Amino acid sequence: MASVCEICGKGPMQGVKYTRRGAAKRRGGAGQKVTGKNKRVLLPNLQRVRVVVGGTPRRLYVCTSCLKAGKIAKLAR
Repeated sequence: MASVCEICGKGPMQGVKYTRRGAAKRRGGAGQKVTGKNKRVLLPNLQRVRVVVGGTPRRLYVCTSCLKAGKIAKLAR
């Protein structure tokens, strides 16, 4: 399964996860220091939905933001 919305084209994003040590200044510490950075992938929230496309029912992978916005006509069971 490709992790891309078939309506808006939303796909995976790259991000960074930071590892920190030390107490925060607001808690009386000297501040947090970054001790490592790891690359990570942020995937869209895709749902497999039955949709009417061109008069025929199909199953598509659609992100929840498209579902919530009502960009597709969901097929009733």
